[in-house]
Amino acid sequence: MRSILTLTVFLFLCFQGSAQQQAQYTQFMYYKLGYNPGYAGSSESPCISAIVRSQWIGLEGAPQTQIVTYAMPLVNQRVGIGGILHRETVGITESITFNGIYSYRFRLGRGYVGLGLQGSIRSFRMDFMDDRLVSTQPLAIDQSIPGGTQQKFIFNAGAGVYYSGEQYYVGFSVPRIIDNNIDFGNSTLEVSRELRHFYFMGGVSIPLSDNTSLQPQILIKYVDNSPFDADFNVTLNIINKYMAGLTYRLGGSSTTGFGESLDIMLAAQISRNLLFGVSYDITLSDLKDYNTGSIEALLRFCINQAEGDEYINPRFF
Repeated sequence: MRSILTLTVFLFLCFQGSAQQQAQYTQFMYYKLGYNPGYAGSSESPCISAIVRSQWIGLEGAPQTQIVTYAMPLVNQRVGIGGILHRETVGITESITFNGIYSYRFRLGRGYVGLGLQGSIRSFRMDFMDDRLVSTQPLAIDQSIPGGTQQKFIFNAGAGVYYSGEQYYVGFSVPRIIDNNIDFGNSTLEVSRELRHFYFMGGVSIPLSDNTSLQPQILIKYVDNSPFDADFNVTLNIINKYMAGLTYRLGGSSTTGFGESLDIMLAAQISRNLLFGVSYDITLSDLKDYNTGSIEALLRFCINQAEGDEYINPRFF
């Protein structure tokens, strides 16, 4: 009996021990909270964000992600709290994760340090009755394929440190420290396990004129026994209202050496409180012949934004 190719490929992408397990986001500069709990409290007011991502459009069973985040400063920005609700589907698998975040912030030099902790509860679910499963014989004949739905709940914890000045930022984090067993079966043979993901991020704003600035940024992702991975971004900021960026993502094929993708990003501060961003990834890896790229949209609303200029800096830093 043969399972569909899509199921096989994506199970390995999600759970293989030597691969990146966490979803990737092109607009990582707007989603620092998801990478580093030390970022909580860095914004000047409470902010709600929503992100929707469709990976590898046209490839059946490809990752689909939806995220809602909330973060706010407390005690004169000495404390930050936040929460993230994250849902991702890959083939017949679904994971839903809730992260609770706390950070303590203090001044150091010309900037602020945020020391963050987070706890997470994740639900893993696989639906073996999904209509997309295709086989040459009835599934019930293969005893290695479970019937119905399997589900597992997992707790994890993470930590991060985030330092930001007026025109720069840098951070290091490990969002999930516990290497949980994520197998569904009761077998003593371990097939899959959560791995620690280490993230380093940094960026700087370089003034070009009174109304424009150039903002190079980087996100480095490391998993033990996995190839080096990083996103390199350069964004042009015009009057703190319009942003246009280009990102090159490493990874992809080890034979062609072209990387994973080349990403185009546009964002606009629509009003004092509302920011909208969208990105499109042009696939460079061997999967380019099987999909038409990836698209991601972000909406962020900040409550009681500070008075002053008509448009407030989107606070990359």
